[in-house]
Amino acid sequence: MVREGPSGLLKKDVLVAGAGVSDRLVELLSVQGEDLGANWADKVTGRLGGRVSRAEVKQELQEIYTALVAALGSGSLDGHGDAYGEVRALLTELSRNRARQGFTPTETAVSVFALKEVLEPALSGDGGDLAAYLKFAALLDTLGLFTIEVYAATREELVAAQAEQLLELSTPVVKLWDGVIGVPLVGTLDSARTMVVMEKMLQALIDTGSEHAIIDITGVPAVDTEVAQHLLKTVVAARLMGAECTISGIRPQIAQTVVALGINFGDIATKATLADALRHALRRSGVTLSAAPQASAR
Repeated sequence: MVREGPSGLLKKDVLVAGAGVSDRLVELLSVQGEDLGANWADKVTGRLGGRVSRAEVKQELQEIYTALVAALGSGSLDGHGDAYGEVRALLTELSRNRARQGFTPTETAVSVFALKEVLEPALSGDGGDLAAYLKFAALLDTLGLFTIEVYAATREELVAAQAEQLLELSTPVVKLWDGVIGVPLVGTLDSARTMVVMEKMLQALIDTGSEHAIIDITGVPAVDTEVAQHLLKTVVAARLMGAECTISGIRPQIAQTVVALGINFGDIATKATLADALRHALRRSGVTLSAAPQASAR
């Protein structure tokens, strides 16, 4: 039994009408495919400012065009439906490429929206064609928004990857002397960075066979309770590896802050400068230090 909807139209009639729109679109896109595809490629290439060759743009859009016609052939106009799975897959690839190439969201979405401009003159005739155009425009709006969503997700992935790379670069571990490594810290020390510092320092202790590590916080703008806790965790991890840690770069302002906050570094050695910390580590290693002889005046 066929049920009537709120408007009085039979559900069967709605489906037939939808199929008629799809058939008209498939007919038009198939017959004028070459001209429409060429115009589409021209518009998109122009909007991209020549940063992608027309040949490459045409190849990308031709694949999308073919998949779109095939999806319309199913009678569906639902861009989220199974019939448009291949179209969405191709748009995903295009959006991710545009994001990696540095294009804006608008420049990415125009690859879809430009097809509306191309198709409008061909469907500007009778009322039936206008109805088909409006439904097709709504479909392209759905697919265009999909490309923006994929673009945004890809950009977030790229930013996260770049942040991780910067985190690695901002946490070097250097060998200062036989048995002594240094970890100069610059910038804010948070939980994520503490984990990187800890991992790199512990690995360096193993790789170099060092027994002393100097954590230099000269480049850390401020030390609060959270930063102090991160430093203490790093020191404890080094001690579990059998290494001794010294914290250097304790400036007067930091010393006052540490006292005011009641932060207790316990038996952890702290020094004002990296040179003082290195001298301390060398003496703990049994290295004899002596002042260099001064050249006699002639």
